[in-house]
Amino acid sequence: MGANTKDTTDATFEQDVLHNPKPVLVDFWASWCGPCRQISPVLDEIAGTYADKIDVVKLNADENPQTTAKYGVTGLPTINVYVGGEVVKTIVGAQPKPRILKELADYIG
Repeated sequence: MGANTKDTTDATFEQDVLHNPKPVLVDFWASWCGPCRQISPVLDEIAGTYADKIDVVKLNADENPQTTAKYGVTGLPTINVYVGGEVVKTIVGAQPKPRILKELADYIG
């Protein structure tokens, strides 16, 4: 977990993500996933830079199978953006920071 991101779990997902008044970027990851480790520092930077606009949370897919299955996550890393409790964008696979920022433009201004 980076300095600017926080962890969420099956137990806290509803409160951390679905009831959050801000857009929330959820990083579905696993410890064995190399690409997940590649994008982790990028997501931490985004979380720090845009903290006033979007929250970035990480969900360990292996430890939280209920939420992972509920949202049909089969490939890691998967990034879902939630607004008002609904998935509004999904990015699968490690993407470069400019691509992630482009995908988030509607939510971070």
